[in-house]
Amino acid sequence: MVLSLTTSFVFSQSNSFIPGKQWKDTDGVHINAHGGGVIYDNGTYYWYGEYKTSGRSGNTSLQGISCYSSKDLYNWENEGIVLKVENDLNSEITKGCIIERPKVVFNKKTGKYIMWFHLELKNQGYNAARAAVAVSDSPKGPFVYKKSFRPNKGVWPMDFDDKFKSASIGENRLKSWTPEWLEAIKNGMLVRRDFDKGQMSRDMTVFVDDNDKAYLIHSSEDNLTLHISELTDDYLDFTEKWTRVAPAGHNEAPAIFKKNGIYYMITSGCTGWDPNEARSFRSKSIWGPWESLGNPCVGRDAELTFYSQSTYILPVQGKIDQFIFMADRWKPDNPIDGSYIWLPIKFDKEKPVLNWLGTWNLDVF
Repeated sequence: MVLSLTTSFVFSQSNSFIPGKQWKDTDGVHINAHGGGVIYDNGTYYWYGEYKTSGRSGNTSLQGISCYSSKDLYNWENEGIVLKVENDLNSEITKGCIIERPKVVFNKKTGKYIMWFHLELKNQGYNAARAAVAVSDSPKGPFVYKKSFRPNKGVWPMDFDDKFKSASIGENRLKSWTPEWLEAIKNGMLVRRDFDKGQMSRDMTVFVDDNDKAYLIHSSEDNLTLHISELTDDYLDFTEKWTRVAPAGHNEAPAIFKKNGIYYMITSGCTGWDPNEARSFRSKSIWGPWESLGNPCVGRDAELTFYSQSTYILPVQGKIDQFIFMADRWKPDNPIDGSYIWLPIKFDKEKPVLNWLGTWNLDVF
């Protein structure tokens, strides 16, 4: 009997990635960590994500944020729910709110693990558009919820022209998606609209730079413009330094990494749960200017990002400047069935490239 169990365990071990296929944890259950991010801590990777349930209601948060751990990136052990939704109806993270795209980073100064995520308040659809933060003493949690923000309340972007700080005549009557309306967006119409209550924060990620400065990169202005907001030294608030990326470009799902001193970002367009063509950017400074590089995907289904959407870019430990593109295949009708697309990032000169691989392992690096 012992021999049989041991053999079964050995056979269940994985040694490769199979993008888009059901990915089971060490208990044989499909991994439930959607829209996630990964950190590496003391020899172990930790994967955090949205814990989805079955049926359309599964797109709301009925349990919280899950965590899985791995030594090799192939085999993941379920660590359970590390940030639980609450039964208190007065709580911002009450059961039935929307929690998306959790990202955890370690703060060297405080010794704390900091989790940021996109929060929508219960029964308010996507109108709240808040960035929320929680803290833990351990990568395995539990994380304690702190608060949520509309970032940069009462603060103009660093490079915002003074002439755009006042509304232009008749801008509120412009027809959506006309050239005039898009120009007004670029000139800060929605920045001005949200100036007093804080800027929107929907799809987001967190990036820690070489100097330990951390940034929240978030889709704002009704998903029309990305914002990059510097976090305070404890990673729990905003410094009031922020900028806009690709105004009126309609980007979401940002994922960012740095290679040879150059910052790269991969995003998607905005088509709800449906896949679309990815975009890529690069910059010599986190503050820009950001140069558009076009779609990083090549080959069959490249125009649909292989039926997935970016969520995070994972540096591979022990491999200099090697990165894994993490993405989700969403299943809005039954979210728990959503699968994952992990692919190695290659480069064509200064442009990141994603080729489809039906199966692969870390030897590609």
